[in-house]
Amino acid sequence: MFNRKKSDPFFDILGRIAENVQVAMHYANDFRITSVEDLQEISTQMKKYETDGDKLIHELIVMLNKSFMTPIEREDILALASSMDDVLDGMEECIAHFDMFSLIEIDESMNRFISYIVKSADEIVLAMEKLKVKKLVEMRDNAILIKDYESKCDEVLRTSIKQLFLHEKDPIRIIKFKDIYEQLEDIADDCQNVANTMETIIMRNA
Repeated sequence: MFNRKKSDPFFDILGRIAENVQVAMHYANDFRITSVEDLQEISTQMKKYETDGDKLIHELIVMLNKSFMTPIEREDILALASSMDDVLDGMEECIAHFDMFSLIEIDESMNRFISYIVKSADEIVLAMEKLKVKKLVEMRDNAILIKDYESKCDEVLRTSIKQLFLHEKDPIRIIKFKDIYEQLEDIADDCQNVANTMETIIMRNA
């Protein structure tokens, strides 16, 4: 029988971290909020994804501490994992703010933000699949797309805040919506940080 070359365990756990982020982003995008009870449900589930992510990061750190050799620099492995985890932490915090504000109104700007974040999460998973088989240079295509989605989120932020101040008269609603818009843009920035870390890994190893 032919011996199949096993993928590196460090790349495997990076893939699992990416997949957990992806599942969480899709869940946030697909969930339909129509009541305060829905906010509690989505907040609880997002917290679970965030906790699962923390457990994976802990597992990775234990592996790093026990291993003499790693497939790429230890600092790069940890930076990549941490940047992916930041995406999940950001979305969990954003959903928590929906719950704190009792905000059940999801507008078109929020939907556009989240759609780009979901696409970025999909690209991160694809990049980790390439990393597993050491197709590092090909990861650059995914990094470029993630950065493009972040640029689109910049445009959404500028437009949405402009429209908010033009048309909304209630100062409390302005505060709530502006906070959510800015948090979603921060998550897009976190996705871009993943792309930047990927490009650093490509530069050092390809």
